[in-house]
Amino acid sequence: MTRDGDIPTIFNPRGRNRAPSVLVTDEGVANGPFAHADSVSSQQEPAETSSPTAPTGLAAKLKSCSISLCSKSARKIYFGIWVTICVTASWVGATHCIKYLYLQRPITDIDEDPVLVPHDTSGLNMTALQKQYAASYQAPFFTTWFVTNWTMLFFPLYFLSRLSTKRCKSASEIFTESIRGYRDKGFTAVRFMTRCSVFCLLWVGTNYMYILSLRILLATDVMALFATNVSFVYLLSWVILHEQFVGIRIMAVIICDTGVALLAYMDGITGSPTLAGVVLATSSAAGSAVYKVLFKKIIGDATYGQVALFFSLIGMLNAAFLWPLSLGLFLTGVESMNWDKLPWPALLTASSLSLVANLLGNFSVALTYDLFITLGLITAVPVSAALDVVLYGANFEGMKLAGMILIAVGFFLVMFPANWPDYITRLLRNIIMLSHSASMPTPNRGKKRELMYVCVVCCVILLMLYKIR
Repeated sequence: MTRDGDIPTIFNPRGRNRAPSVLVTDEGVANGPFAHADSVSSQQEPAETSSPTAPTGLAAKLKSCSISLCSKSARKIYFGIWVTICVTASWVGATHCIKYLYLQRPITDIDEDPVLVPHDTSGLNMTALQKQYAASYQAPFFTTWFVTNWTMLFFPLYFLSRLSTKRCKSASEIFTESIRGYRDKGFTAVRFMTRCSVFCLLWVGTNYMYILSLRILLATDVMALFATNVSFVYLLSWVILHEQFVGIRIMAVIICDTGVALLAYMDGITGSPTLAGVVLATSSAAGSAVYKVLFKKIIGDATYGQVALFFSLIGMLNAAFLWPLSLGLFLTGVESMNWDKLPWPALLTASSLSLVANLLGNFSVALTYDLFITLGLITAVPVSAALDVVLYGANFEGMKLAGMILIAVGFFLVMFPANWPDYITRLLRNIIMLSHSASMPTPNRGKKRELMYVCVVCCVILLMLYKIR
């Protein structure tokens, strides 16, 4: 089984080798037990080359086009687009369901639709408003504890999927296979459970800051700030894991930090809770990066079974040891919720969508490139913005819009491959070759000239980025 130590979950996005696998190579490496093999097609290729009459003209072009569209790399791209859409939908849905929990509900009639008290209350009678509406749910830690409990389903779902594929002779073989990797690395039972406890606390702390920030900021603001974790992952990987230094990624970190600063001061600093919300969301992004890098440093490479077992243990430790803290916060009045009016549909929906997003982030890398998984973080921002405009009448302009744009630019720059200057060299070489071929009288001269213009534009853009660096 191919090992893959990255934990590409929504709270722990993959931070290594994001783009080269798509841009450089034509075929990816199969990962894990769910990967597909193309042994049949590879065995049929010699028979096709030995055919006495090879198609020419339009038939040959159609055949080559069909082969390229059905190749292994093309299939991984198709799966990748589907994974990106699913990750975006589940991530946006989970975040907005948690935001829905904080909406203020009427005291007299619980069947009315919940409303969010507007920020501009200059023309409203706040006394009458507070008498009619009240926040019946203010329990971010209970939400974190409840959502984290669902990670216990990781290993059971993995177990059922392995049994359905009939790749193991017995159920005990699946469990033994998942434990063997940790045992071979020298982990004893006590040492392994200690490591799991540390990661459980880090996981809960990261999610708690993310959920708590939703009580202050809009869902789109929190998701945009959380997308900066890719820059934190690179910085920590460079310092702790000694990964390659890439100048354009350092520039991306600076751009992301600038976007965070703009969001922090978009509502001013006097009497505004926005700064606290931005600090919480950014701390959550940093916590997810710490989790990912520490997993790579302490645990190392892990199979899909080992990752599933690890997540299930985190969920069990959370359910077994952190419920007294949630109960204590409720009894002391730090958190408040009305059990009779608890919005169970929104809470269950948020938990299930969060589980789906994490499952896709961890196991869909067997079917596609991890680039598409990471893209789900940033593509969720415009989708969430559309929902905020429709549901809450949010306005994205000024410093808020500029901050989100800078974060998006920094996000894509971090995903640049380490050997990105080589692509400029290839573009220059192709431009020279096209310029020579364009001077020759051929029937496709116009098409080649258009292609040369496109290459020139791409080369200029990349050169401008290199000049900035």
